[in-house]
Amino acid sequence: FVIEADEYDTAFFDKRSKFVHYRPRTAVLNNLEFDHADIFDDLAAIERQFHHLLRTVPPSGRVIANGLEESIARVLHRGLWSELRTFGAADSDYTAEGEPQDFAVLRRGEVVAHVRWSLSGTHNQLNALAALAAAEHLGVEPAVAAEALAGFAHVRRRLEVRGTVALPGGAVTVYDDFAHHPTAIRTTIDGLRRRLDHEGRPDERILAIFEPRSNTMKLGTMKAQMPWALEGAALAFCHAGGLDWDAAAALAPLGERARVAPDIDTLVAQVAAAVRPGDHLLCMSNGAFGDVHGRLLATLRPQ
Repeated sequence: FVIEADEYDTAFFDKRSKFVHYRPRTAVLNNLEFDHADIFDDLAAIERQFHHLLRTVPPSGRVIANGLEESIARVLHRGLWSELRTFGAADSDYTAEGEPQDFAVLRRGEVVAHVRWSLSGTHNQLNALAALAAAEHLGVEPAVAAEALAGFAHVRRRLEVRGTVALPGGAVTVYDDFAHHPTAIRTTIDGLRRRLDHEGRPDERILAIFEPRSNTMKLGTMKAQMPWALEGAALAFCHAGGLDWDAAAALAPLGERARVAPDIDTLVAQVAAAVRPGDHLLCMSNGAFGDVHGRLLATLRPQ
């Protein structure tokens, strides 16, 4: 079975990361950056836990690592006792050529498969390479695995379309996405932007609507990264209710492109006032977000 490697602590009496108990035969190290500021002091503390995970993989196992991540390179440098396969970087074992929706898969420079699927974004392309490498460890050839990916149904809350509203001049689309970390927010916006550009719709705007809801975000640990995370959006709307830090000040580098609301009602009103036909409303939170998706759809539909 496949399980997410959760680095959060196991229990109040066991502060080790959950994944040290998994004993995987195949382990994918996809990305590693600072998060969970309520548990970890810094990135080095998380890297130490990932090193402990590597120590649980048997010599007959395989570690599949993202060759683009410096933090993962540091973890591997601490010691590795299993077979290693890398993906993503130019000199990796597995690389991709083409757009994230339609690309060739190369294994050490040789084309071994072609993936055509409905997902977009470089992060999903990297996910595909990692999945192909993991499947190969189980005896599934990349070409066969790529055929399976072609029928992969997108998971919920990952650029999930919650509805569209037909307006004169073009439809408005409302999405739900679980992105809550600055890197995830930037990656999600970039993935949607690349898909729209690839489909010949470069003039359609992305409106980023988000709430800093995770423990790390509520602490303000990542607030300096938010303008960077949101720079790909035409406009950014932040639900700042319950924050102990000044969201408006943190988003000031975005200038007039950023709006801050103290509650969901104000947020919905701000977005509704700014919407144009053809816009894409990208709602991002790791919670229910006050059903902002449904409220936006109800507000925008002609009465």
